[in-house]
Amino acid sequence: MSLSREQMLVEMGISPIWVLRDPAPANAAEAAVRHEEPVAAAAAAPVMNETPVEAPVRVASPVPPSAAADVGSLDWPALAKRVAECRLCTLCEQRKLAVLGVGDTAPDYLFIGEGPGSEEDARGEPFVGQAGKLLDSMLAALDIARGNRVYIANAVKCRPPGNRTPEAAEMAACWPYLERQIALLKPKIIVLLGKAAVHAVLHDDKSLASLRGQRFEYAGIPVVVTYHPAYLLRNLPDKAKAWEDLLFARRTLRDQTAPELPF
Repeated sequence: MSLSREQMLVEMGISPIWVLRDPAPANAAEAAVRHEEPVAAAAAAPVMNETPVEAPVRVASPVPPSAAADVGSLDWPALAKRVAECRLCTLCEQRKLAVLGVGDTAPDYLFIGEGPGSEEDARGEPFVGQAGKLLDSMLAALDIARGNRVYIANAVKCRPPGNRTPEAAEMAACWPYLERQIALLKPKIIVLLGKAAVHAVLHDDKSLASLRGQRFEYAGIPVVVTYHPAYLLRNLPDKAKAWEDLLFARRTLRDQTAPELPF
């Protein structure tokens, strides 16, 4: 009886046979991150094809590029449903709830943070933990509150593992949703909280220190930059700087909405 190579190795006590999960890597760097899978050789009927069969690998379902193409036409209910069902990046795999945002849908201010934390993930609302309490205090200093003249959103809608900073690819996947939110809200001013929000909206990687105190624009809307409340909880002296940023935002808003004087 003719034995296959795998069966001969099993008879010799050399098993299991180890094969690469993926095809041979193109370079050494790729090879360093590939894992190998043991595949037990069949000891029963002769093997007609000696090419090892790869073990099934759990991967995220591919999403066609057109999946977010129509986001720009969605109204609020359709946008909320799309975000709740989104599978555009791997952040969806561990989320409890996607967090679209909360607040006045015809606001003066739009505050944009980074991403949901554990409490936000559980409740489906942004900024509900300690950082959220500080943000509420910041809003009160501007004589506004949740649901009154302000909307609060994030650069990504699902919680990054371990509350880490969202990655560029994750923010890119979520950008059509944030872009649509801004278009629907038509805020008079946008306040970006932290570097991730700056990266998502302004696509700028400069330090916050170099961006503070300046007026930027997105789609004709004035944009100002300040620190994320979570950062301020760890760096209390910078609260004074954040207060300066809020005053600057309020002055910018007043300049934006002040009636033009006739000549």
